[in-house]
Amino acid sequence: MTTIMVCTMIALLLLGFPMMIPLITAAVIGFFMMFNGLGQMDTLIQQMMAGIRPASLIAVPMFILAADIMTRGQSADRLIAMVMSFIGHIKGGLAVSTATSCTLFGAVSGSTQATVVAVGSPLRPKMLKAGYSDAFTLALIINASDIAFLIPPSIGMIIYGVISETSIAELFIAGIGPGLMILAMFSAYCVAYAVIRGVPTEPRATWSERFTAVRQALWPLGFPVIIVGGIYGGIFSPTEAAAACVLYAVFLEFIVFRSLKMQHIYAIAKSTGLITAVVFVLVAAGNGFSWIISFAQIPQSILEAVGINEAGPTGVLIAICISFFVACMFVDPIVVILVLTPIFAPAIAATGLDPVLVGILITLQVAIGSATPPFGCDIFTAIAIFKRPYLDVIKGTPPFIFMLILAAALLIMFPQIALFLRDVAFN
Repeated sequence: MTTIMVCTMIALLLLGFPMMIPLITAAVIGFFMMFNGLGQMDTLIQQMMAGIRPASLIAVPMFILAADIMTRGQSADRLIAMVMSFIGHIKGGLAVSTATSCTLFGAVSGSTQATVVAVGSPLRPKMLKAGYSDAFTLALIINASDIAFLIPPSIGMIIYGVISETSIAELFIAGIGPGLMILAMFSAYCVAYAVIRGVPTEPRATWSERFTAVRQALWPLGFPVIIVGGIYGGIFSPTEAAAACVLYAVFLEFIVFRSLKMQHIYAIAKSTGLITAVVFVLVAAGNGFSWIISFAQIPQSILEAVGINEAGPTGVLIAICISFFVACMFVDPIVVILVLTPIFAPAIAATGLDPVLVGILITLQVAIGSATPPFGCDIFTAIAIFKRPYLDVIKGTPPFIFMLILAAALLIMFPQIALFLRDVAFN
């Protein structure tokens, strides 16, 4: 049965079907083979509906809507201007500013693709004009945007939290340390690149210009305060924080900045609805598929065959990282989380691993996979936005992928990088 399901999925993917079709088809085939017919198909449908029933998933469309509003408004430009005013003049400052802006906007929007658009569009021309190569510039934008997977809010963390029944609030807090560590690694590489290539520096901003930039960015900086401060302070649940972000985004862009008007609402709602529909169909299909393979004891059989249950905590973490990294190179990250998380659940429970640490490592692998050839989703976002060939977009990615893999290794060796803030906040 496993062979037939896997072959069916691969065949449908090669024929160009969207990922939801192979998942649903494989689930139906597995159901048919286990129950000798489709007479009880309502059971599978109930499992699929159960996948999108958790109240925590309400946060997903809320964060998508908030990101869409901010991307079309002025929030990104104001954050970029503030970062540039302070570090734009140092060696490699423009590249460091780009990485920092991606991190800040990721903390505001929670979306890697929104970050590629919002930060990459204005800063890529500036970096090219300053003397950075296009390959380096594109790779930096793509990979720095993936820090949005780790800095809260993170849609990947929400999906993992729902599937594994792990606290989303703890995952959000635990992602901050690894996100800042990766930003520091990227910044050091940017400075070294600028020194080696002799890239000139930007003019130093005056303190008056810095004060003005900070004052203009104070409103957008309210987003991480609402999300992190609200959750940490016990004011909001993650779902309530998402709704508060939408209200705050509407208040900023429609009333304070007046960058958007009533006629923009339809386009924003349509875009959010389309993205949300895709995410929820994937979640439903993935939950049905996961139920089938769990009912058939496929995960346990696979793990026993490779002997992972005897590998110990470190071996399980390494196996998780490799599996998620390779899978995200080919398949949508949300699908990978939905399918692989239940497979590794028995090994995680058997070895006593902290599910929050596992969630952070999985989220990091999703971030790596989103920018890794051949099918990383942010690669194709950059191709569409910047109108560059595929090979040009991926040419500069290897150093960043190496740094992200190094970050995963450091998390395995020193888990307190992720768990320190969690322990302070919740213990």
